[in-house]
Amino acid sequence: MDVSLWLSALGLGFFGSAHCIAMCGGICSALSFALPAGRPGLRLIILLGYNTGRIASYVFMALALSALAAWFAQHLEPQASRRYLIGLRIIAGVLLIAMGLYLASWWLGIQHLERAGQRLWSVFKPLAQRLTPVHTLPKAVLFGAIWGWLPCGLVYSALALAVSQASPAAAGLTMFAFGLGTLPALLATGLLASRLQAVLNHRRLKQLFAVLLIAFGVWTLVYATGHTDHSGHGDHSTEPNSAPEQPHHHHH
Repeated sequence: MDVSLWLSALGLGFFGSAHCIAMCGGICSALSFALPAGRPGLRLIILLGYNTGRIASYVFMALALSALAAWFAQHLEPQASRRYLIGLRIIAGVLLIAMGLYLASWWLGIQHLERAGQRLWSVFKPLAQRLTPVHTLPKAVLFGAIWGWLPCGLVYSALALAVSQASPAAAGLTMFAFGLGTLPALLATGLLASRLQAVLNHRRLKQLFAVLLIAFGVWTLVYATGHTDHSGHGDHSTEPNSAPEQPHHHHH
């Protein structure tokens, strides 16, 4: 896996934080305010537990979808497998651009994708409600793991980027990097609440984040279409015992 892709996932999470604040910031603030004001240490532990569970769900999604994609690619001819991986990266780039346009309120088409995820969320939402109030670390981790399935165009964009990687391990690492990128804003929102939310929701700042997301999307498209000679040379179709002089086949 290219370090540049890992950094892109990290940046996607960080610069997409304005969207995270809108989707999950209220949850972090609610968790924080539900705790006794005189116990800041417990507040931080609960927020860390919540975010640990949330990121764990992201990684699980990436591993599961990537394993499914790998299984599918194994049944394709090598050339078709390469085209398949390139296609996944193109989808990731398009979703990143759509997410940037949404973040700046220039085009809201990605909401259709989030609405599609509402059906799955309707299964998880009652489970999350049963866990409230969240006042212990185990409940916080479980609560976060459930909320990780909240329909979110930013998460779907990152997932598309992750699944386009050459292996489940690389996909999981990509999604872990994305989750780490979202961590500072969501932790700070839980601790600083409305003050940080007001800053991150500033129109010009959101537009700056949006332009950066669009740039990530364009870069992903250029990478996918301009590096076809290096995009998954038999990543999924190569047998585990392939020749040792070609170790890069299993990474990216």
